[in-house]
Amino acid sequence: MTALDAVSIITAKRDGGELSDAQIHWVVDGFTRGTVADEQMSALAMAIVWRGMTRREIAAWTAAMIDSGQRMDLTGLPRPTVDKHSTGGVGDKITLPLAPVVAACGATVPQLSGRGLGHTGGTLDKLESIPGWRADVPVSRMRDILADPRLGAVVCAAGADLAPADRRLYALRDVTGTVESIPLIASSIMSKKIAEGTAALLLDVKVGSGAFMKTLDEARELATAMVELGTDAGVRTVALLTAMDTPLGRTAGNAMEVAESVEVLAGGGPADVVELTLTLAREMVALAGLDTDPADVLADGRAMDRWRAMVRAQGGDPEAALPAAKHTETVLATTDGVLSRLDAYGVGIAAWRLGAGRARQGDPVQLGAGVVMHAKPGDAVTAGQPLLTMHTDTPEAFAGAAAALDDAVTIAPTTAEPIPLILGRVGC
Repeated sequence: MTALDAVSIITAKRDGGELSDAQIHWVVDGFTRGTVADEQMSALAMAIVWRGMTRREIAAWTAAMIDSGQRMDLTGLPRPTVDKHSTGGVGDKITLPLAPVVAACGATVPQLSGRGLGHTGGTLDKLESIPGWRADVPVSRMRDILADPRLGAVVCAAGADLAPADRRLYALRDVTGTVESIPLIASSIMSKKIAEGTAALLLDVKVGSGAFMKTLDEARELATAMVELGTDAGVRTVALLTAMDTPLGRTAGNAMEVAESVEVLAGGGPADVVELTLTLAREMVALAGLDTDPADVLADGRAMDRWRAMVRAQGGDPEAALPAAKHTETVLATTDGVLSRLDAYGVGIAAWRLGAGRARQGDPVQLGAGVVMHAKPGDAVTAGQPLLTMHTDTPEAFAGAAAALDDAVTIAPTTAEPIPLILGRVGC
């Protein structure tokens, strides 16, 4: 019989052993209740980073995370449910146009989202730049919104009773150097999504300098682990691997990304944002068993109508002016040529230094701060031409942000072959 005490479990994993289901449930439950100390769970997390987990262990760990709290019940809604999760990137505002597009196609979209940390932006931070909009939605109100045929989508924060073990463990991993573990990332994401109760799930796994997964092999391993977890739990799950070496769109920052999303819903916007929105929407519509073309609902205004209704349903004013930063400074091209590289990580760090992101959970953000990109890779530029404009309420931040952008920009004599936006697919 396997020992059910923290030290035995830590040493078993440290030495490369495979933990039993009983050990995993015991330690996660003990951590949730406070009988397993933070330093013990930190040691176990580091052992998992070193030694990894088998598919069975990851499934048991995810189940234990789910069992630490309550499951949402989305049964009885009039339309099929489908959700989407992105592993995070720079300029990734796709949830904002995507949710109303998919809802307008006839699906129900229960989108539980999070806040940004470090160089990656958070969907809730973006939406909170809309005056009056609220992220906290009680479960009863959430069901009412999802059941309303004029709405059918909600973007909100997860309740405190949804996989609470994951919330505690993520905070611990963030300060102990144990975030970068595929088993722990996969179980963190999927415990919340499975507990949410959606019938189908699309995963957008980012790959590149601005993503947590830097290589295609790492991203495919993470996508495979998450698809297996979803499938084993009875959730129809597909993952797309998408490029994140260059920021999405032409803005990185909360209010400015909302404005760009509204442009997409109005029929304009950057081509890459439109392409990824429609690609993900088609996958979600197919997972929901529908045959409406998302391009049609985007073109005829139904998605925009849905967006306005969604914003109002959560207390926001879709017509109100968005916050703007008090100060701007522009970075100019230093030579003629072609912009061959605009590094997503560098742009994300610049936006973070300007105030658009946070260093620790709970820190405030500047809603109007960020970076506007006047050129993207492949564009011809001339010396003295504006490349990027920095926005902030704290002008002393310009120097640090500009340093990050200096390292992020490469101008070459000729253009390079563009990297495709969609790099792969995992799942049925």
